[in-house]
Amino acid sequence: MQRATRTLIAALTVGAMLAGCAGPGGLDGDLTDDWGVLPPPGPFIPAAEVCHEADFAHVVSVAAYAPVDCSVPHRVEAVHVGSFPGATSKPPASASTEMRAAFADCDTRATGYVGDNWRAGRLRLAVAVPSGPGWAAGSRWYRCDLMEVTTADVGAEVVVRTGSLRDALRSPSALRLGCQQTRTDRNGVVQALVPVDCAQRHDAEFAGVWASPDRQYPKRGADWASIYAGCRSVIARYAGVPDDTDLVFRSDVVVRPPGAGRWRAGDRGVRCYLWLSDRAVTGSLRNSGRAGLPLRTK
Repeated sequence: MQRATRTLIAALTVGAMLAGCAGPGGLDGDLTDDWGVLPPPGPFIPAAEVCHEADFAHVVSVAAYAPVDCSVPHRVEAVHVGSFPGATSKPPASASTEMRAAFADCDTRATGYVGDNWRAGRLRLAVAVPSGPGWAAGSRWYRCDLMEVTTADVGAEVVVRTGSLRDALRSPSALRLGCQQTRTDRNGVVQALVPVDCAQRHDAEFAGVWASPDRQYPKRGADWASIYAGCRSVIARYAGVPDDTDLVFRSDVVVRPPGAGRWRAGDRGVRCYLWLSDRAVTGSLRNSGRAGLPLRTK
C-alpha cells in the first residue's frame, strides 16, 4: 500500500512538473524556436542631447565615449548628431566640402538649441567625427558639440558647468553678451573686451553677428574692410540709427571674426561690437537712436 502511494505521488509530481513546463496560451515551452532573428551589429553612433565630462576631442572613439547626464559637472554638450553623405575611405579633412556642410548644419542646430545665435553668448561650437577605425567600421556621423567658455574674446577657456544649454539664450542669461569695457594698447588699438554690467560706465557693447559671404580669410586691409562694413550695418540696426556714411561719426566698431582654422572649416559668423572710443556711457544703447549715438564733431 505504501509502495502504491509513493508511486502515485511520484507520478503526480512528474505530471505537475511537465505541466509547468508547458507555456500558457498554447506555447510549447521550447526556449529556442520562438526568438526573432537579432539584427546584425551596426556601426557606433553617439547620442545627442547628452553631456561629456572630458574636454572636447575632434576625433571620438568608442573606447573614449562616456556620456553623462547634463545635471552633473561637464565640459561638452552634444546638441545634435548628423550623417555625412557618401562613403569616402577616411573621415573628411577639416576644410573639406563635407566638413563645411557639417559645420553649417551644426551652426543651425546649435542656434535652434539655445534659442538664439550661439555666438550671442559665451559659447563655442565644434564638430566631432569618428576615429579612423570607427570610420573603417562604417561610422559616418558628425556630432555638434557646444561648450561654455570664460569669454567670447581672446584667452577663452572651457567652463565646467552643470545643467543643459537648451534654451540658454532664449531669455536673459548670464551667458549672453552685453556691455563691455575695452582694453587698448598705447596706440589705441583694442586688445581685449571685458564684460561689465550695463549699469556701470563702459565704452563698448555687443551688437550682434554678421554672417560673412563665403570668401577667403581676411589677410589684407581691403579684406578686412568688408567685415567692418558688415559689422557697421549690424550696429546701425542694433542702435536704431541710419546705416549711412554718417555712421562712422557715431560709433567705432570692434570685430571678432573666428580664427583662420575655424574660418576654413566653414565658420563665417563675426561678432560685432559698437565702440565709443571718445566717451563712456551707462545703460544699453540698444534702440537708443540718434540720441544715443549722436554725430561726433571730431
